[in-house]
Amino acid sequence: MDRKFEPIMVPGTNQSLPQQTAGGASTAVDSHRVLRNTYWLLALSMLPTIAGALLGMQLNFISLFKAAPIMTPLLMFGVMIGSLFVVTRLRDSAWGVLALFGFTFIAGLMLTPILTVAAGFRNGGQLVALSGGLTAAVFFSLAGYASVTKRDFAFLGKFLFVGLVLLIVASLANIFLQIPALSVTISAVAVLIFSLYLLHDLTNIVRGGETNYVMATLNLFLDVYNIFVSLLNLLLIFSGQRD
Repeated sequence: MDRKFEPIMVPGTNQSLPQQTAGGASTAVDSHRVLRNTYWLLALSMLPTIAGALLGMQLNFISLFKAAPIMTPLLMFGVMIGSLFVVTRLRDSAWGVLALFGFTFIAGLMLTPILTVAAGFRNGGQLVALSGGLTAAVFFSLAGYASVTKRDFAFLGKFLFVGLVLLIVASLANIFLQIPALSVTISAVAVLIFSLYLLHDLTNIVRGGETNYVMATLNLFLDVYNIFVSLLNLLLIFSGQRD
């Protein structure tokens, strides 16, 4: 199936994948197209994320978390899971792009608590910028490596999924436990897991394993988003300077 940024090709039509040619040229061209469209869509998906974060700060969204510190994160987690399901269902149509932007907007709203915490530090703005810079460095470094390496990191998938499940369980448990040391551990492990996930997802696109750029963008967005949040949490814990 030939998927381009404009228009989105829908499965079930008479469109088919290009036939493999000697040297894999056709597959290489297709994977490069998916990768290019994914990078563009990933960049565009940051706009609703920023909009969601700004709106959350303007509307004092943090007050909901303060009023219901357990129920609000659980409800928002449920909303994000639901929106992920919507993106997955609509991934093969033009509505999939809008669903993806809707999800990234919700993800931006979810940044409100940690950004509010950062705003309470004298160097909070610098730490947010530093976290963004470090996340970008991780992304571009791994993207460059994925584009040249011949290694297949598909074997990481099962191990990373188990680690992700354990990470989610630990994160949900810490909503109730509120253990600082566990929060540090969760953030540190999350940086490692999602960095490896980023490498796994990038090489999967480069090798032609993922041809739907909506899903490819969603995967990369989740990797980058969680790396950013985890790094910011660590920076606030160890380098935050209160007024």
